[in-house]
Amino acid sequence: MSIRILSAADVRAALPMPKAIDAMRHAYSQLSAGKAVAPPRQHLSTDKGVTLIMPAYLPDRSEFGIKVVSVYDDNPDLNLPRITATVLVLDPVTGTPKAFMDGASLTAIRTGAGGGVAADLLARQDAKTVGVFGAGVQARAQLQAVMAVRDVTSVNLISRKQASAEQLAAEISEWIDAPEVNLVATPHAVVQDADIVICATTSGTPLFDGNALLLGTHITAVGTFVPEKREVDTETIRRAHRIVVDSREDCLAEAGDLIIPNAEIDAEIGEIINGDKPGRQSDDEITFFKSVGVAVQDVVAAAAVLAEAEAKGLGTECVFY
Repeated sequence: MSIRILSAADVRAALPMPKAIDAMRHAYSQLSAGKAVAPPRQHLSTDKGVTLIMPAYLPDRSEFGIKVVSVYDDNPDLNLPRITATVLVLDPVTGTPKAFMDGASLTAIRTGAGGGVAADLLARQDAKTVGVFGAGVQARAQLQAVMAVRDVTSVNLISRKQASAEQLAAEISEWIDAPEVNLVATPHAVVQDADIVICATTSGTPLFDGNALLLGTHITAVGTFVPEKREVDTETIRRAHRIVVDSREDCLAEAGDLIIPNAEIDAEIGEIINGDKPGRQSDDEITFFKSVGVAVQDVVAAAAVLAEAEAKGLGTECVFY
């Protein structure tokens, strides 16, 4: 038996954002069509943090795997990442492992790509200005995904740490077709002229006043996944004409953005992809997408990574007897 070991660099090389966005369309479509086996994720808490176990099986393309992700807030004090993750790809015919890969890079790409799918379906076609809360890995991935589906010309960026915002702005300036980046000082300045707003922080309280949103704005929130925390306020939810999620079941159990204001979900993103529910219906609508992350994203993304890695000889083959 052999297992292909794939590093973060291997994952990034095998899964460019446009390919990841296509993979997420498939993942969301299968989930909402009831064609994926994806039990609710298990939360195992220790004294210092929580570990989430996320399995999924999609029979249509024989995609099968498990992600294990841990969130330990004290890890930075030990010079370790706050969030660590690994993904195991399994053969659905034999149950044997086929690949073991870095899950942090995979999670960043697939979560960003999910936001890209949402922006493609829900943001106005002429959206050009993006407001970004946060300057971490997910803020980067979300912006890259939006740029893959819309012609972004300017970005309003704010972060709790100014140095992080400056670092991200410098990085963005080197991207192909780089937009102008404005480092702003207030939440109002982020959203006041934004066509798309990205919330990618660890904040447990709302980041901005929903009254500041322009008609026609699309908001994606990916930073929180527990019932008692939220990145957007009740006014944002009240003003949203369309509230779309990755998974009704998971968001109703975990998304404080929706649980606290007792929001009514209009559609899963997969239902829009499948043509069962409408997406944006006018340029004046405010649309909101909430993602807590679902295992089908990881498994579909991991399968795509493995296929590309096998084709290009990426990673290291380890033989076990």
